[in-house]
Amino acid sequence: MADVIQTSKFTGYEKIVILLLALTQFTVVLDFMVMSPLGDLLVSSMNITASSFGNVVSAYAYSAGISGLLTAGFADKFDRKKLLIFFYVGFVIGTICCGIVDSYTGIVVARIVTGLFGGVMGSISMAIITDIFPLEKRGRVMGFVQMGFGASQVLGIPIGLYIANHMGWEAPFLFIAGFSILILLAIIFVLKPVQDHLHIKREHNALIHLLQTVKNPNYQRAFLTTSLLSLGGFMMMPYATIFAVHNLEVTSEQLPILFMVSGLVSLLLMPFVGRLSDKIDKFKLFSLGSIWLVVFCILYTNMAGLPFGIVLVLNTCITIGILCRMVPSMALMSAVPDNQDRGAFMSIQSSIQQIAGGIAATIAGLIVFQQTPMSPLQHYDIVGYVVGLFVFVSLFLMQRVDRYVKSKPLKRTN
Repeated sequence: MADVIQTSKFTGYEKIVILLLALTQFTVVLDFMVMSPLGDLLVSSMNITASSFGNVVSAYAYSAGISGLLTAGFADKFDRKKLLIFFYVGFVIGTICCGIVDSYTGIVVARIVTGLFGGVMGSISMAIITDIFPLEKRGRVMGFVQMGFGASQVLGIPIGLYIANHMGWEAPFLFIAGFSILILLAIIFVLKPVQDHLHIKREHNALIHLLQTVKNPNYQRAFLTTSLLSLGGFMMMPYATIFAVHNLEVTSEQLPILFMVSGLVSLLLMPFVGRLSDKIDKFKLFSLGSIWLVVFCILYTNMAGLPFGIVLVLNTCITIGILCRMVPSMALMSAVPDNQDRGAFMSIQSSIQQIAGGIAATIAGLIVFQQTPMSPLQHYDIVGYVVGLFVFVSLFLMQRVDRYVKSKPLKRTN
């Protein structure tokens, strides 16, 4: 055992690769996540409706999802370092545009550009990790890289909101772009070419393999479940800040605290929920999390004028419900594809998540209504009920996914 631990230590170069990929993940996730907290400032600054803001959020999600599907067929034909640089440059340009535009049309176009390039970064990073790191190191690598997601919530969003409150809603995007340029330079000069996959002979064209994966009925059920999970999980997010400010009377100074607490809860509970999902039946945990989430979503969306402490508690309860659904669902979904289909399956699933998130923002935008940028948000309670409906439908679909996953070992023994 000691020999295994010794041989699985990271080299100096591997540590640098992990750091670079974690930082790229941090900037891409932060660029996407920070838009929702900036909602109230952007709506007031541009004098647009709440529904129009939903289009700004969904523009990124749609373009990211479509980009992921379009690049899946040829991503294995290029040096992954060059691919990473190309898409990260596009992401930086799109983020800069987000910080300098001054019109509604401009911000929508800028978000589309950012999504086209930023939406592919996660899958490229995954491919680099698979190529560089052996299986016995890969779990730890993914854990470090995914810390970029948690860091964006705990540090990035509160700091971004603080900057926006003092310098305008555009400022966080310019700071993100500036930091991303430094990371880009490090990637160019430090990361070595990643080309080993170019020498592998493939039996089928990658695009044909992608289409075959889509046609698999068992995978289709999983993709449908993924879309329902994203619809239910993303619908409340774009208008959360507007509702908190104008309905729950949360101040601009309290908003960073609200998001920081939510991020800390995610970081602290994620390992616990992960261990819990391994000890008990994953579908049972998913079911409990779903019921918990529906209760607190409906309760939260029907509230008004709450003390900040109660808002923190309710928001934390919603975060707990999301985690108790997300962790077991990810574990179950990862067991759906066969080994030879895993790459294509994950690529399609990631794109579906992005597109479904855009659809969720669009649907929410059609439901909510705000008379003026300073008025309370109306019909947000209906959004809560619709989320509950999607959650219960996804519960039914996840049960079928769970049955399929549990039947797979039996199939292998026959």
